[in-house]
Amino acid sequence: MKPIATVAGSIPALPTILFNHLNQNTMTLIRKPNEIQIQGKIKMLIYGQPGMGKTTMALSAPDPLLIDCDNGVQRVNPAHISDTVQVSSYNDVLAVLNEDLSPYKSLVIDTAGKLLDFIAAYVIARNPKLGRANGAPTLQGYGEIKAEFSQFCKLVMSKDKHLIFVAHRQTRTEGDETRYVPLFSGSNYDAVVTELDLLGYIEANGNKRTITFNGTSRNDGKNTCNLPPMLDIPCVVDPATGNGLPNRFLSDAVIKAYNDHLKRLQEQGHKYAAIMSQLRENIAAITDDISANDFVDRIDTFDHVGASKVAAGQLLSEKCRALKLTFNKTTRRYEQGA
Repeated sequence: MKPIATVAGSIPALPTILFNHLNQNTMTLIRKPNEIQIQGKIKMLIYGQPGMGKTTMALSAPDPLLIDCDNGVQRVNPAHISDTVQVSSYNDVLAVLNEDLSPYKSLVIDTAGKLLDFIAAYVIARNPKLGRANGAPTLQGYGEIKAEFSQFCKLVMSKDKHLIFVAHRQTRTEGDETRYVPLFSGSNYDAVVTELDLLGYIEANGNKRTITFNGTSRNDGKNTCNLPPMLDIPCVVDPATGNGLPNRFLSDAVIKAYNDHLKRLQEQGHKYAAIMSQLRENIAAITDDISANDFVDRIDTFDHVGASKVAAGQLLSEKCRALKLTFNKTTRRYEQGA
């Protein structure tokens, strides 16, 4: 196992991006659908009650490094343990992120709740006014914790890593209903969920374990890539021998599906850009009511993608206004204006 040092330290905050005033002769921040940069790495949280194999599942992500905030590694089958760093403060975590992480494609944080406790202590130590007498953060302190956590996620994404959080579950009673939600102190939960692409809940029915990324009346969820409502989790320990079996569930069943979803979005963006280019050329050729009505007659013959037909209608209306054409709602035709 490759050793990872845990030297206390800190790293500078991510640089602030300064947006200068731009003009048409320099550059623009506006991007066409086919030009949008899509983040190929995933931010995910999986949670459930103790003994569900949450840490083991998290380690089924591609080439993981486990950042163990809560001594979770000792409960993992030796066959599935990855390179690990055991941390006791947020400074330790920041120090790890300063190291050479090129061998790893995923960072696993076990647990997210403990990481946020570390961040809270870090924030209050930096500014004691953000903490109460009992050690809990103030309202402003929670805002600083949320900002620091967001910076942490951005830093990991800048290093091109998948980010997998593990969390315990807690029971929340809402009227007559019981819900199972991730365990976090204070209002830290909101800070986590807003950063996530996927939020999955693990549970067991007999010897069968499942995970859902859909929110239900019983559990929280977040499913941005239309994963199936319920996925069976394969057994990764041979019941007869106790030996470890291949552990690739997140890599094969979740992250691959997420990347396939992103690929489809990119392909749709290219198709949208192509059809909009074709539509704009046709609309640019309109010079009078005859050519305008000809385009109206042909608009359904184009291979539309997404909202391209609606966008074409808006462009057509603008062009006809410029040509002083009016639309007769009775005949559904464009006519020369008076």
